[in-house]
Amino acid sequence: MNTRKQIALSLALVAVAAAVVVVYTQVGGASEEAAAVEGHAHGAAPGAGGQAMPVRLTEESARRIGVTYAVAERKPLARSVRAVGIVSYDETRLASLNPKIEGWVEHLYVDFTGAPVRRGEPLLDVYSPMLVSAQEELILALRLAEDPATGPETRAATTAQELLESARRRLAYWDIPPDEIVRIEQTGKVSKTLTLRAPASGIVVEKNVVEGTMIAPGMNVYRIADLSRVWVEAEIFEKDLSLVHLGQHGRVTFEAYPGEAFDGVVTYVYPSVSLDARTGRIRLELQNPNLRLRPGMYANVELRVTAPRTSLQLPRSAVLITGQRTIVFVRAEDGALVPREVTMGLLAGDAVEVLDGLQEGEVVVSSANFLIDAESNLGAALATMAGMEGMEGMEGMEMPAPEPAAAKGHEGHGTSGTPPETER
Repeated sequence: MNTRKQIALSLALVAVAAAVVVVYTQVGGASEEAAAVEGHAHGAAPGAGGQAMPVRLTEESARRIGVTYAVAERKPLARSVRAVGIVSYDETRLASLNPKIEGWVEHLYVDFTGAPVRRGEPLLDVYSPMLVSAQEELILALRLAEDPATGPETRAATTAQELLESARRRLAYWDIPPDEIVRIEQTGKVSKTLTLRAPASGIVVEKNVVEGTMIAPGMNVYRIADLSRVWVEAEIFEKDLSLVHLGQHGRVTFEAYPGEAFDGVVTYVYPSVSLDARTGRIRLELQNPNLRLRPGMYANVELRVTAPRTSLQLPRSAVLITGQRTIVFVRAEDGALVPREVTMGLLAGDAVEVLDGLQEGEVVVSSANFLIDAESNLGAALATMAGMEGMEGMEGMEMPAPEPAAAKGHEGHGTSGTPPETER
């Protein structure tokens, strides 16, 4: 039984010793931290619930720690939306050559991917039994229509003319050029092969045949892209989607051309947002007359946004975000730096929009506000400690005095009462 009493007494003594150490650490540590910002004094009023307190600085102290000030101004909010994108083909300028007949490739005029072509330029010669039969029908219908025995106004003449038009139409529907049809009528000879020509001008970006390949209706033989105008597909953050609109101009730069900027126009904003990246996609059109921009190149996009309304703005460095609150330090008429909670709006480069908590023309701290915030919170902590319940019972307890160097400039601080204002 005596052993249990001894253990309980030992634990009680350890608890009391720990409490003394904690109290001393708080008081001594506060004095040492306060000495780091020499030449200022905490506000006289105690901060209820640990609220930050006003801080007073002399001109010399403010200059020493690098305090600068800024004025809250109301002006249009001009900001930039930055994004990265990739150059892609203009889908409205893509063309494909799809034969409507079955046959075999006899000869290729354009035999590699990347070759430039012009509209109407020959691409390949095709042999097809269907084309041979259609040519024979055309020649037969032409001879029948020109036969004097049919007579100009007879039913036979009308039928022959209808057969001739039908044969011409069939070849045209199979993408046989008009000059080829005229040549067949003029020569009256059937060609083994007929030439298929480019449907548009541009660059061959896809070629799926070689000489001897069998082709079928619907097969994608060539794909041609007009690169005189290209798209840039850019990803922007979800929070910036409301700032982008159709017709907006953007500055587009590429690593391949340092120091050079291209003008792009927003032509489409996609209606969905990526669930993984939380970004939206926009499309810009860029003119590419010299074909310097190539599909697949990375692009940096900057969109300039100017809000139609004016708003109260501060330098971004003047706003201190603690995680739970957003505060600024406002310089009062008596020179005290008073912490004030504000509501932030949009960010625009080095400026931030203030929606609530500040008036136009008020002066705030724009630099070194972290040091001022630390000192303000220190003053609130000391003031709160002074009114802590139970501190009166410790009046007779011997407390080690802090080092004189650590207390320099704060002789008025104590463990009870209200911390006095001192000004250097």
